[in-house]
Amino acid sequence: MESGRPLNVVKAELFKGLAHPVRIRILELLSEAPELSVGELIDALGLEASHVSQHLRVLRGYDLVTSERRASQVYYRLAHASVADMLAAARTLLREVLESRRAVLTD
Repeated sequence: MESGRPLNVVKAELFKGLAHPVRIRILELLSEAPELSVGELIDALGLEASHVSQHLRVLRGYDLVTSERRASQVYYRLAHASVADMLAAARTLLREVLESRRAVLTD
């Protein structure tokens, strides 16, 4: 538990940090590559630098990504391998939910 707060509260706050499609996409991109520069993320997302920077700041705040400056470039990577595992688990869960909904609709 963080700061004496119940674990379910801390988890809910983490999920709030994940609750934006751009942040999920950033994490997916980083799970597919060892690291990406801010410029590469901007190109892949098709967003303005300021928007990408805002989302990266949130992800850093939740300790989901880390950054490293090299010369004039900043590179990002997942802070923990388990972030990629979490994304994979979410994809599996989503598939299962969609399949069960499809089954209900066809019955």
